[in-house]
This record gives sequence, C-alpha cells and structure tokens, in this order.
Amino acid sequence: MMKSRILLVVFLCFGLAVWAQPEPALSASQILHRIQKLKVLGSVLYIAAHPDDENTRLITYLANDKLYRTAYLSLTRGDGGQNLIGDEQGIELGLIRTQELLAARRIDGGEQFFTRAFDFGFSKNPDETFEKWNKEKILSDVVWVIRNYRPDVIITRFPTTGEGGHGHHTASAILAVEAFRAAADPKRFPEQLKWVQPWQAKRILWNTFSFGSVNTTDPSQFKVNAGGYNSLLGKSYGELAAESRSQHKSQGFGSAAARGDSYEYFKVLGGEAPQNDVLDGVNTSWNRIGKDGAAIEKLITDIENKFDYTAPQKSVAALVQLYKELDKIKSSSYWVPQKLKEVQQLIMWCSGLFIDAWTHQPYVVQTGNVDIQVAVNNRTGVPANLINITVEDQNLAPNTQLDKNKNYVFSKSIIVPLTKAISQPYWLREKKEEYTYTVKDQLLIGIPDVHPAYVAQVRVNVYGEDFVFEKPVRYKYTDPVKGEIYQPLPVVPPATITTSPHLLIFNGQQSTQTLNVQLHANTKLEGRVTTGLRGVKYSGPQPADIVLEKGSTKSYHFTISNIDNANRAYVVNPYAEKNNDRDTIAYALALRSIRYDHIPAITYFYPDQAVALSIDLKTAGKKIGYIPGAGDKCAQILERMGYDVTVLDRTAVLTTDLRKYDAIITGVRAYNTNEWMNEVYEKLMTYIHEGGNLIVQYNTSNNIGPLRAKIGPYAFNISRNRITDEQAKVKLLDPSHKVFNFPNKIVASDFDGWIQERSIYHADSWDSNLKPLLSMADPGERPHDGSLIVGKYGKGYFTYTGLVFFRQLPAGVPGALRLMANLIALNQEQ
Repeated sequence: MMKSRILLVVFLCFGLAVWAQPEPALSASQILHRIQKLKVLGSVLYIAAHPDDENTRLITYLANDKLYRTAYLSLTRGDGGQNLIGDEQGIELGLIRTQELLAARRIDGGEQFFTRAFDFGFSKNPDETFEKWNKEKILSDVVWVIRNYRPDVIITRFPTTGEGGHGHHTASAILAVEAFRAAADPKRFPEQLKWVQPWQAKRILWNTFSFGSVNTTDPSQFKVNAGGYNSLLGKSYGELAAESRSQHKSQGFGSAAARGDSYEYFKVLGGEAPQNDVLDGVNTSWNRIGKDGAAIEKLITDIENKFDYTAPQKSVAALVQLYKELDKIKSSSYWVPQKLKEVQQLIMWCSGLFIDAWTHQPYVVQTGNVDIQVAVNNRTGVPANLINITVEDQNLAPNTQLDKNKNYVFSKSIIVPLTKAISQPYWLREKKEEYTYTVKDQLLIGIPDVHPAYVAQVRVNVYGEDFVFEKPVRYKYTDPVKGEIYQPLPVVPPATITTSPHLLIFNGQQSTQTLNVQLHANTKLEGRVTTGLRGVKYSGPQPADIVLEKGSTKSYHFTISNIDNANRAYVVNPYAEKNNDRDTIAYALALRSIRYDHIPAITYFYPDQAVALSIDLKTAGKKIGYIPGAGDKCAQILERMGYDVTVLDRTAVLTTDLRKYDAIITGVRAYNTNEWMNEVYEKLMTYIHEGGNLIVQYNTSNNIGPLRAKIGPYAFNISRNRITDEQAKVKLLDPSHKVFNFPNKIVASDFDGWIQERSIYHADSWDSNLKPLLSMADPGERPHDGSLIVGKYGKGYFTYTGLVFFRQLPAGVPGALRLMANLIALNQEQ
C-alpha cells in the first residue's frame, strides 16, 4: 500500500502558517532557488525582544544567500508599543504586530516564533523586566524553541551589557545567552524532554549595531557582507529587507530600499569564534546525516543541473524519486523530515498543481453549517490522480483522473457542532497573568499564529506516489477595487454580546446612568432569553421570549445606580442566557474584528466589560475640539466626562471660528502624523492669544523636523526622557498653581493606580515663559521636570504634556481624569 505524504505538517507544530492570503506564485527562477536550498543543512535562530527589533537584512541574507533555515524569536508580540495606524492598544496591538511580523517573514524568507512574555511597555533595565516577566518562565520558552528548532547558531540583536537601551532588549540577550547553555543541559526544564531532546548550538553571537549615537561595531569584529544581489530573486538583500521591515506599519517603520555592500558585525557571546562564515565548523552538507547523505546530495545536484526554466514540470519525476529515497533513510536528524516537507512543496510548485479550498461565508457559526468548495487543477499535465479530499473526516471527492489544465471543483456542506472551538488566538484562551500570557499546552508555546478552523486534505498520486496536500479553508470574495480577496475563516458562537459605553462616570452629580447591551445573533435565535449584568446593582429588562434573525441585534438598556464610595471602580460584565427545554446556553463574549490592508483580518473574542466609576470629578468648560493623532481613545472618554467633543481635521481647523471651543486638545503624535499641523500653527496661536486653551499631548522628536519649533507659542525641545515606573513618586513643583486647584484639588494620591508608565517624550530646554509643574524620577535616576509644562500666552494657555493620558483615561484612572479636567479649565473663571 502506498504511504501518504502530508504537506504543511511540521515538526512539533513549528512552522510558518501562510493561510490568510493566496499562495504566492513562484517563478521558475524562484523555484530553482528553493531547489538550491535543498542542498543546505544549516540553521540560525535570531533572538530579540519585540516585533521590529529583528535585523531584516541579516535574516534575508542568511535565508536567501547562505540558504540557511532562518527564524526570528521575538520574546513579545509588541503589546506595549504605540500605534501609528489606529487606536488599538495592548492585546489588540499585539495581535496586529504579530501579523506584521508574519508578513515580514513571508518576504524575507524567515520563520517566526514567540514566547509567552507580554510587552508591558518601556523598561529601563533588565532587573525591572525580570521582576515582571518571571525570568524562569520566559527562559523555559526560549529553551523550548531552541530544542525544537535546533539552530546551529544563535544570534542576538542586543548585548547583555545594556547598549540596546530598552530593558526588554537587554533581557532578551541575557535570556538568549542563558538558554544557549540551558538548552543543552538535561537537568534544565526536564519536563520538556517528553517531546524534545537537549540541544547545543555551535555558538551564540551578538549582531553589533550602529544606532544613532551608539556605535558598537568595530573593524576587528567578525563581519559578513549582507548587501549582495540575488539574480534568481531579482532583488538585492537590502531591497528585500526594506520590504520586510516596511510591514511594521503600526510602528511607522517604512524603510527605503538599499543596494550595495553592507556589512554586519558580530561579537562572540559563547562557543567557538567564527573565521569565515556565521556557521563555521558546522557541516551544512548532506554528509551531516551520515552515509546516506552523499547519494541524496547527488540527486539534488542532478535536479538542479537539469532544471528547465521553461518547463519546471520536467523536474517532478526526479523530485518524487528524491522524496522516496529520503523517506527510506533511518536517521535521527531532524533534517530528513524538514527536507521531505520542502521536497513535497517543490513537487507542487514544479507540477503547477493548483489547490484551493474556500467558502463564500465570512464566518461559520457553532450549530450552523459551512459550505466548503475545493478546486484542483493539474495545470501542466504531470501524471496525477486525485484520490480523495477530506475535511473534518468527510469526503468531498471521488477518485478522479486529473487531466491537464482542467478545473475540478467539489463541494460539501458540513455541520458545525456547538463543540467546535471558536477561533480564539491560543494565547488568549486563558486569563492572562499580569505580565505573561497563559498557555497550558506545551506544544503550542512558540507557535506564531492561530491554526485554521478547517483544513482540506487533498490526497493526490503523482508519478505513483501518494501525497496529502493540506489547504486551509478560507473566506474568498471579490472586491470591486482590490479584486479577489482571501481572509481567515473564523468560527463564532451563536450569539455575541457587547456593551456601550465602556466607562460610566459618576461624579457626585448623576444618580443613575444608562448602560446599553447588544445581543447580536450570528444565527437565528429562538427561545427565552435572560439578559443581565454581573458586578453591579441595576434595574433592567426581565426574561423574554425572543426570535432574532441571523445578523440582527437586540438592544437592552440597564439603569445603573450611583456608587457611594468615591474613587471606586466596579467591573460590569454583561451576559445573556438562552433557555429552552433541554439546556441553557450562556453568551458573555464580544467579537472584535481588526482589519488593515497589509495584514489578514484578525478576529478574537473577549468579555466586553464596562467600568462603573464613582469619582470626585468637577469640570469647567464644555466644548472641546480634538485633533486626532496616531490613534487614541481620549475623545470618547472626554465625552463620558461630560464634555461636548468635536473632532477637527485640517479643513475644520482652518475654516472654523475656534473661539467657540473652551479647549483644543491634540491627540498623541498629532504633529508627527499630520503634516498639515504646520499650516494651522498661526491660527492655533491666535486662538490661544485671544483666550483659548491648547493642550498638546506627547509627540516624538524623531521625524518632527521643522514642526518642532512650531508646536507652541514658545520654544521647547522634545526629549527621549520618560518615566516607566507607573508608581514613581510625583512631586508637585507649584502646588498653588491653578492646574492643581481648579476645579479639582490635585494631590499626590491622584497619581495612585496609574498603569504601565507615567510619561514619555518630555519637554526639554523650554522657554522661560513655560513653567514645569511636575517632577518625577524612575528608581535610581535623577528627576525629570518636563512631563507637564504650562505657559500663559496673551489671554490664553498653552500646555505640552508627556503624561500618558492616552493610557490612563480609557482605563478610568481617577487622578488622570481629574488632572485632565483641570488642564481643560485653565482658561475658565474660578
């Protein structure tokens, strides 16, 4: 009996899942490039802390010039960064940056892994980082990835000595060096040895760098020229690297293509020093697997030499024979299964075999159906026979001879049981610890992405050998502008439940507020439904018989009573229970879909909680003009505080009488992201001079150019100073100032309960007309006074602040709400 070969089944679940977009079509020269890669048995693991930390040029060079298997291990998913393309923060930003990394790897040829570490924001030293991450847990993840991937050489982006700046950066290097040794020690993390074996890499190197004023390279260091040109790919490694790095759009890392020689430098952190190549001393030929290697390498060389650019299908028979010979080898080397996978992929590419699996449904619902279609086309006419197609153990196709360039399409409707798991990223299935994700299944740790909900297994016999090609079932549709689009196919529950608003503020004046709960039917819902809240007293709807058609939403309105205790927050959890004669089904999750053109659509689920906050909050002034920047949720929170907020764009600022606004507030990085802010400078200054109040939230000094001197009426610089300890002591430099006394009395306790950090990108070298009002310092550092500067200009006020209101206001931090109210009231009468 013929044995079946399965493509995309990877060693211990490791590998890059390209399933949210059409398969890239490879040219004949690209196929030859992949054939050449069959001859090389060498691997490199690059380790750093965040998405965008990796050296894309070096990864491109190693993967495409040296033809090594190359991967990037990012300790975090970048959850604590700042978002230049939207208002997603925290977990949602981590989901975006995960997909940006995967998009980058699809370009530069690398693979991608992660640990369970949560990016909690900027950290100034590794000690602070390890206090929060649990060093041993994250070290175990790094060791796990090394033991699975088995790199010959490990490379760190940063040193252990701190030149990388960010505490996460230094921590990543410390963990890499410790893991280099620990992965080879059977006494370290022995519970992993149920699945893997100890592994000792040949060496660990630090890829030294020159960033701005910090240059850690030296001519005496080992170096390689990573700036070459690859004629098979038609691009230089600098061009490919720029395309790869430009996928980090949420961080604003669009990069210009580079050509010409470019050297990468290295220092040895462990193991033998290299002399001529990163993998010096590593046998990267097929002799590595033993006596059978020479014959395998000869077969590959013969395939390479006889490759016909005009007819790649002529190589299929030889590739099938190569596969058979590889499959006979009894070797403990992981390179045999790895190369079997690569050969099978080449068989599909060379034969021109087209396989696609899709549905026209944007999602599938538990208790519903999914209509799946699978198409197969033997475009070059190699001897091939379709044996069967199975999805969820159901057969879609009979045994069929695949004639040349003929479309074969098979359909099947499959019931989706209630037990089918919803499409939740695996690292979000369990409640997150404060600084690490909870992943209980050891085999999932390190995997970059979610697994597809449905996979079509297409069994095809090619030249007498059976192969099973796995194709994820995707949602496919045609956009009138963009053309054919593929997106992931999520599984959703029969109903989801959302709330609005997410923050209820009781400031001593309101006795009740209304919370809206929406029950959305993803399939037809019939039955008696109880909808309510957990966590707070309320009055609202009673159980009712409902019939909701698929896609419809029913709203429920709850009256929430004031909470007596000042500065107390209560979490409100909405839920719905559907009762019938047989069972009770509870719905308590909301569905969030994140869509950007450069990455696949992202779906995840979460409890859509609201926070009811009782706070001593007074306001003065009513109308706010808000100029959005890089993306934040401050405008919505200002509305919850009782202000009338108008979002202003360039046209509105230029054409509106700004005097009607009690304050104008710019969103984070507004001067970095809106080139037109220079055009409205004079009008904003006139607005202040005539009695207005302009509050500018932080901007970064990089890329600000000539705008740096044209933010406020007086000169000041923007520094890189920041306070990362959210509990850092704050000193009021002038407690009598209006900012601290009207309409709210601000005291030291108003800085309790802040999240992630205090402030970023402080003002520096300010004009004497601007007055610093706060002083703060991270542990062991000198105080900074530039987090909040205020100046009178004419009849009005100008404020620049690095205080991270964009994090504190959505989180409902009482002191931040009160301080913002006072800044807004600067031009109001006491």
